[in-house]
Amino acid sequence: MRSRLRLSRTGWAAVGFSAFALCGFALAVSLFVFSRRKGPAEGQRFVLDVPAGLTPRELARYLADEGVVEHEQLMAFYLGLSAPGEIAPGPHVVMGGSTPSEIADVLTRNPARKGVKLVIPEGFTRFAIAERLESLGIAPRSSFLAVTSDPLVLEELEIPSPPGRGPVSAEGYLFPATYEIKLDTPAKEVAVRLVRESHQRWRRFEADNKPAIDALGERFGWGRAEIMTLASIVEKEAAVDEERPVIASVFMNRLVSPDFHPKLLQSDPTSGYGCLEAPDEAPSCAGYNGKITGAINRDRRNRYSTYVNEGLPPGPIANPGDRSVSAVLAPASSNFFYFVASGGGRHTFSETLADHNKAIKK
Repeated sequence: MRSRLRLSRTGWAAVGFSAFALCGFALAVSLFVFSRRKGPAEGQRFVLDVPAGLTPRELARYLADEGVVEHEQLMAFYLGLSAPGEIAPGPHVVMGGSTPSEIADVLTRNPARKGVKLVIPEGFTRFAIAERLESLGIAPRSSFLAVTSDPLVLEELEIPSPPGRGPVSAEGYLFPATYEIKLDTPAKEVAVRLVRESHQRWRRFEADNKPAIDALGERFGWGRAEIMTLASIVEKEAAVDEERPVIASVFMNRLVSPDFHPKLLQSDPTSGYGCLEAPDEAPSCAGYNGKITGAINRDRRNRYSTYVNEGLPPGPIANPGDRSVSAVLAPASSNFFYFVASGGGRHTFSETLADHNKAIKK
């Protein structure tokens, strides 16, 4: 009888262990299936500011409240048992429809998380880049704009500026190109990569165009900051490559000719940029939607308007490509002071105001 009792107890232990193992297996399978099930709100994006020190249960509740996940309890189990690392507090971008596994990869910034292709066209502003970063799930728009205007970050990134004043932002030094970047990459990390590419390209320009750069320094007192500022204006004004050096010559003629007064560049894109960079300074920028009006051009409180402020604006108004920088370093030899769009991305160039007015009428 004693032997049978001992066997009975052993049998019950085996049954209990098997039941426990079966439950564990069922939970593992459930979590595996759950981790690969798409979440709600596919096509949307969520900008989250994750507090530090959250437990898996608290984080799951936070994600459920934000509408990122549907099953709070399962998400808490998954984060507690399967998260690939520590949760990184702070701002994150999570794309709607992401699986719990993808969400955990993003929130822990798992090196194995998915990457995306970031295409920055020539002439994009940092504001347009910020919009694209958020839309692709790379970084929040607000975080990128804050980083690229932070004086300490600008100093760390060695952003150039005219003598006597610091840079306004990293505008002009976020090189337009195609990059492979991980989802939910910190905004500063993105900015560092773009600026480093710009610095690398500039070193090539210095090596290949030293006489031209020195000549601009002697003639205008310009350094890299001024060259990139004018290149950004050429970038926004030009659509046809062969016109870039001619457009550059128009602006330089206005700056250097003793017969042209006042030294106004009169470029619409500079005024429009003022409504992006400092919208609260100029009353004419109220409700700005990308359309540049006469009031915006004439507004003296718009410090980027080259209709009322002589010389170059305070800094670049976009991120120019190599061709626009080359146009500034090697402008056409011309006597033009004016140009107006003539269709197909081309312009009519004029030496006199009378000829310019005729071109406008046409």
